[in-house]
Amino acid sequence: MQVTETLNEGLKHEFKINVPASDLDAKADAKLVDLKDKVRLNGFRPGKVPVAHLKKVYGRSVMAETIDQTISDTNKKIFEDHGYRLAGEPKITMPTEKSEVDELLSGKTDLTYTVAFEVVPQIQLADFKTFSVEKPVVDVSDADVDEAILRVAEGSRPYNAKSEGAKAEKGDRVTINFKGTINGEPFEGGTGEGIQVIIGAGQFIPGFEDELIGIGANETRTLKVGFPKNYLNDKLAGQPAEFETTATLIEAPGEAKIDDDFAKTLGLESLDKLKELMRERLKGEFAGATRQRVKRALLDRLDESHRFEAPPSLVAEEFNLMWTSIKAEMDSSGKTFADENTTEEAAKDEYQKIADRRVRLGLVLSEIGEKNKITVTDDEVSRAVIERARQVPGREKEVWDYYRSNAQALAQLRAPIYEDKVVDFILELANVTEKKVTKEELFKDEDAEKTAA
Repeated sequence: MQVTETLNEGLKHEFKINVPASDLDAKADAKLVDLKDKVRLNGFRPGKVPVAHLKKVYGRSVMAETIDQTISDTNKKIFEDHGYRLAGEPKITMPTEKSEVDELLSGKTDLTYTVAFEVVPQIQLADFKTFSVEKPVVDVSDADVDEAILRVAEGSRPYNAKSEGAKAEKGDRVTINFKGTINGEPFEGGTGEGIQVIIGAGQFIPGFEDELIGIGANETRTLKVGFPKNYLNDKLAGQPAEFETTATLIEAPGEAKIDDDFAKTLGLESLDKLKELMRERLKGEFAGATRQRVKRALLDRLDESHRFEAPPSLVAEEFNLMWTSIKAEMDSSGKTFADENTTEEAAKDEYQKIADRRVRLGLVLSEIGEKNKITVTDDEVSRAVIERARQVPGREKEVWDYYRSNAQALAQLRAPIYEDKVVDFILELANVTEKKVTKEELFKDEDAEKTAA
């Protein structure tokens, strides 16, 4: 066997391998000898089938199996001998012409192929004891509790019928009957009776609620709106529709009273108990936001401390996933790059940088976890699945079966658990200091941080 390195540029490598036909033939013959005691052929006693006859019957299939095994074993030895950690699946190039394949499977020619691949670079980890991380801390104030309770109360505020002749305004609740059509034809799910719509709540497809502004009780009008391009129902997605709509009742929002009686509607014995519950909930929300800010700061520090070339194929894959998502979102919302004060070229450049950062950080976190034997247990993954199932009451078994039968989905659950465990490991070594901040400071630029993380 002859192995020749034909490319060594950065993280990209390629080898050309030649395996003599005689070597392949010997391996294939060994497989045929082993096969002799297992096959049953008419006219031959068990174990007495001549190898030459087996070669006529199974020769090509056994040679194909031999070639596959030889390529697998040879590649594995190349990777192990050079200490390569592959960034993705290697690309194998073999003869494709029918005549060449026939010659190879007949054992008349040598096996010659190339294997090209990218490797993960050697990563020199930083000393995490030198890291300093600032932890923003927010105290839950009485005003925060009152504001949160007010939001809950507004969601269950009473509505009162408006006077005769009054028109619907933003914030009003309109009870409607409607019949929807697309190109004049009714569609499944396009009709409704006694449906309550709060104008401005964003519960219906874009434009529907705005078209109700100014409608009066017992008035009928045709609403012309379009389904978003990313609508869940593919048959309706992007379709223009008309809804013949009749308003049967127009109601204005009443005052949201916050007292013991309101608390009791929520299953609590008093307003004080509601405040206690809301305070604990806010503590949890603030703690979650604090965790995200600390994690972002730590990832920034890891990014600054580990500068290396990321495997181009992994960066390209990450970029394509993000860019596809961005384009789909822009198409569905009707926005352009100009609306975002940028250009497509500038946006691509920015997301290319984000993709590079994500890949490098992923490799660094993986290296830290591997060197410090950080793992995710099956119990931790199961708890994550159970938590997902709880989020969709009544469909728990469906969620559980989905993850049990979908390895990729299960891996997507495992990844953030692993990342958080690595982050916790680093924080135990780093110098973490607390800093009192306001709620506004804690939550500022939250969306931007989620995008870049």
